[in-house]
Amino acid sequence: MTHRKIVIPGESIAKGNDFLPGEETEKRGEEIFALRYGLAEETNKLVKVIPLSGVYNPRRGNVVIGKVELITFGGWVIDIGVAENAFLSLTEVPKFVNKDGLDEVMDIGDMVVLKIAAINKRGIDATIKGRGLGRIDEGMIVNVNPNKVPRIIGKEGSMINLIKDETKCNITVGQNGLIWIKGDKIEEELFAKKAILFVTEKSFATGLTDEIKKWFEQEKKNDK
Repeated sequence: MTHRKIVIPGESIAKGNDFLPGEETEKRGEEIFALRYGLAEETNKLVKVIPLSGVYNPRRGNVVIGKVELITFGGWVIDIGVAENAFLSLTEVPKFVNKDGLDEVMDIGDMVVLKIAAINKRGIDATIKGRGLGRIDEGMIVNVNPNKVPRIIGKEGSMINLIKDETKCNITVGQNGLIWIKGDKIEEELFAKKAILFVTEKSFATGLTDEIKKWFEQEKKNDK
């Protein structure tokens, strides 16, 4: 298998003892089968499926974007688009916060970039200690299916870096499907949003990097 192909649950993807099962696959005998609907991909004999539908499954270390739902005595409750909200403790803010002034740091309704620090019996613990994390004050948010995120990022960030270069925008991709776009001009932000939505629509296509390059060329011609 030299390119990606769409597979359905139960479909045989590869055969032979040389192949190893990766994410969303399982091996039965000599064959590897898909466990999810998505794009099958083989890299160095490791076979995996990139899901194209479904909900976000939180994982430790994920960067996500959420909305402040509640302020408590010890921190902020943040909706990240899953059944259980994330909790951002006062101790996970990279500066001193007066317990009477939590709303000055982040208020109800504010959007924030955060990292999942831990998932335990209490729930999801988050942090904003780290580069690029914290309250969102400007720019725009785009909402996509969380399972399209790997395609938007691309191999080793190739796709998102291409979009950043072409649109001159800073873009933060949350693993939960929320994407923050910040540019110097609203036109640049809208252009980046258009490019991201193009990728999500074409997420099933092979050679997607070439597709988006052609799309950018055509868009530039149309602007002239």
